[in-house]
Amino acid sequence: MADTIVRMGEWAVSANPDDSLLTIGLGSCIGLVLVDRVKQVAGLAHVMLPQARPGQAADLPLEARGKFGDLAVDALLEAVLGAGARRLGLEVAIVGGAHMFNFGAAQLDVGARNEAAVRDGLAAARLSVKAAATGGNKGRTVRVHVGEGRVVVRAAQGADEVLMKGVG
Repeated sequence: MADTIVRMGEWAVSANPDDSLLTIGLGSCIGLVLVDRVKQVAGLAHVMLPQARPGQAADLPLEARGKFGDLAVDALLEAVLGAGARRLGLEVAIVGGAHMFNFGAAQLDVGARNEAAVRDGLAAARLSVKAAATGGNKGRTVRVHVGEGRVVVRAAQGADEVLMKGVG
């Protein structure tokens, strides 16, 4: 099994059933997961910020769009479909969006703003969230097992939790 580490602002897609996609230490960031279990294709984006600056999207290469909640959904969707996933077969999970700092006003809660931006993008793409582990005040790690379509989350100092069960 090969692990592909998805770092902040990055995204990755795999159609290799032996692969897993992994992002470590999601705090206020959102891990966006798209999985097609039948085609054994999965994608994971590590969204850092709710939105790009006005006009910035036009200058960003596709691989840089995973950084922003308002751009990541379309970029990851395009990539998983390009790797052979079927739009009607996609299942969606989101992880992260924690409130990591206890100072400042609610509008500074980047975790909640990231989650809202990703959910808005999913709604615009007509994709619904099947499973979510968001909010709270602890960081999380997410692993996507491509062949099974299984999504596993571990909160800081916690145990693994299956967020989306795999096939079989």
